[in-house]
Amino acid sequence: MSNKVVTITLNPALDLTGSLDSLQVGSVSLVKQGSLHPAGKGVNVAKVLSDLGAKVTVTGFLGLDNQEMFCQLFEQMGAEDKFIRIQGATRINVKLVEKSGQVSDINFPGIHVNEQDIARFEQTLFQLAEDHDYFVLAGSLPSGISPQLCASWIEKLGSLGKKVLFDSSREALAVGINARPWLIKPNDEELAQFVGRELHTPEACRLAAEQLADKGIDNIVVSMGAEGTMWLNQGQWLHAKPPKMEVVSTVGAGDTLVAGLCWGHMQAMKKESLITFATALSALAVTQVGVGVPSVEHLTSLQKDIHLQPVSHNTNH
Repeated sequence: MSNKVVTITLNPALDLTGSLDSLQVGSVSLVKQGSLHPAGKGVNVAKVLSDLGAKVTVTGFLGLDNQEMFCQLFEQMGAEDKFIRIQGATRINVKLVEKSGQVSDINFPGIHVNEQDIARFEQTLFQLAEDHDYFVLAGSLPSGISPQLCASWIEKLGSLGKKVLFDSSREALAVGINARPWLIKPNDEELAQFVGRELHTPEACRLAAEQLADKGIDNIVVSMGAEGTMWLNQGQWLHAKPPKMEVVSTVGAGDTLVAGLCWGHMQAMKKESLITFATALSALAVTQVGVGVPSVEHLTSLQKDIHLQPVSHNTNH
C-alpha cells in the first residue's frame, strides 16, 4: 500500500463559475452567484486525493502573475508544491451553470511554455520518480507542449515501472494512448471523439473501448455520467451504476473519479470495492459545487447503493 502520489497539471486554470437561470447567447446574461477558484484537472484530482488521506505532490506549470490562490490551496491541502513558475498569468476558464443543469465551458488557451521551462519540469518530474510510484497526468496541454512530448513522458515513466493514470482528450489522448499509460479514463464524449462515431449506449462505449485494449493499457475506465462507470482490466469488464443523484454541478466529477481510482489502487482495494468506491465518490461530486470529500459517512453509505455487474463480452472484436 502507498499513500504518496504526484499529480501533473500542465495547463491549470482559475475557474470562474457563474450560476444563472439561462444563458442568453448573443445578449446579456445575469449571473446570480459566482466564484473564482484554482482548478485544472490534475489540481482537482490532488484536492480529492488529499481529502482521502494521500500525501500529494503537485507539479506542472503556473504563471507567476496570479499564483496566489494556487499557493493558498496547496498549503490548505498540505500538498508539496513542485510547480514550475513561468512568465505570465495562468488562464481563467469560465463555466456557466444554468438552472437546467446545463454547463457551458469557455476554455482559454493558457500560457506559452518554452524550452527552459520544459527542461526544469523534466528535471523535477524524474526526480519525483525516484521515490513515487503513482503519477496522475490530467488535463489539456499548454502552447509549447506537443502531444508527442507529453506521450514521451508517459512512456519514460512507464519504462521506470511507474503507474501513470492519464486523463486527457482530443489529440493529447490519441497520441498519449500509444505511450501505454497504466490507466486511462475517457468519458463517453472523449471516447466518441477518439473512435470518430457517436456512442449512445454503454454497449457502444464498451465496444469502442475494446479497440483500445489492443494497445496494451492495463486499465481502461469509461465514465458515462448517470450510467456510471465501466472498467476493463485483465480481459474482465465491470459496470458500476450509481442511484439517481440530485445534480448540483457535474464540474469535477470526472476528476473525482480519477482520484478515487488512484486511491483505490494505492490502498490495494479488491476490484469490486475499488470500482464501487470510485463511482460513489464521483456520484457524490455532482451533488456539490467544487471538488472535495465532505463526508466519508455519506460516501460509505452511497457505496452500498452502487449497482455492480460484470459485463459479458465477445472477445472477437
